[in-house]
Amino acid sequence: MKSVYYASVAYAFVRTLGNRSLRPTTLRCIFSIFHNFFFSQFCFALLPGRVPVNRVDHPLDRKIPFTPKWVTIYIDFVPYWIRMLTFLLQTYGSRSLDAVRKFISEMGRLYKFAAKVYRKNLSTTERPFYIAHPKFFMIHFADPHLMCIPSLHVMVVVYTYAKFAAILRSLGDAESRAAQIEEMRNGALAICQAILFVKQHSVNCIGASIYVMTRFDPELFPPEKAEAFCSSLFERLPDSLGAPGTKLPEEDIAEIRAHITDSYRRFQQEGQTSKSWEEPILNFLRQSPKM
Repeated sequence: MKSVYYASVAYAFVRTLGNRSLRPTTLRCIFSIFHNFFFSQFCFALLPGRVPVNRVDHPLDRKIPFTPKWVTIYIDFVPYWIRMLTFLLQTYGSRSLDAVRKFISEMGRLYKFAAKVYRKNLSTTERPFYIAHPKFFMIHFADPHLMCIPSLHVMVVVYTYAKFAAILRSLGDAESRAAQIEEMRNGALAICQAILFVKQHSVNCIGASIYVMTRFDPELFPPEKAEAFCSSLFERLPDSLGAPGTKLPEEDIAEIRAHITDSYRRFQQEGQTSKSWEEPILNFLRQSPKM
């Protein structure tokens, strides 16, 4: 099996920035990521008070132990989607250029989409100050931890694995690449679990973020796919991912899954009668404790 996991990250950068048809889209995407996440968040952190900040923790978070060894999976969420581009470009060459261009464009739009909430209401969770591992030092340095809902970690990996399968279907190769599609799905699940084990997010963040994904691209990620993804969290992941095994009691896993699914359903139901997709998210944030 040709693995997506071992595809080169550097190759995607070289190809997308070196190709005249891909370069403008790639640069716009990079700008969107830095502007809507890093630049905006540091502005909010350095100039507090302009946007309210609410805590979005849930009592179930205490049932998930802080587990630093999950950090490698956690920080993989950007290489995760870049490796997918390498796989497409190396496997399908010019046949994949249009799909790659559209994916990169949509990734930039994804960050802009999430920022509609951040500009109106920020959110945070209780995060332990842990810098014994260099990767945690980088996390604390680069992330002021004010953009928890919606979680871009969740949105990025869910969009990537769902779009990967859709692109392969459009190329007529989904059946023969079923193993790679499953690999990407498992990677998305692993990263969504990692955000909980390293305490970068709450269980509240996942249901809300999956709801946002169904509004970002309803055709790609409809409610039935969203609920199936929620119900798969904390399942046994392949050893090839390098994800530490979960030791949570089965009753706790069932309770966490049920909460995530129920919160997704509440957002989805409220969103059907709301004036805008972000209204249910903002209502939830405003009802949460202020920082």
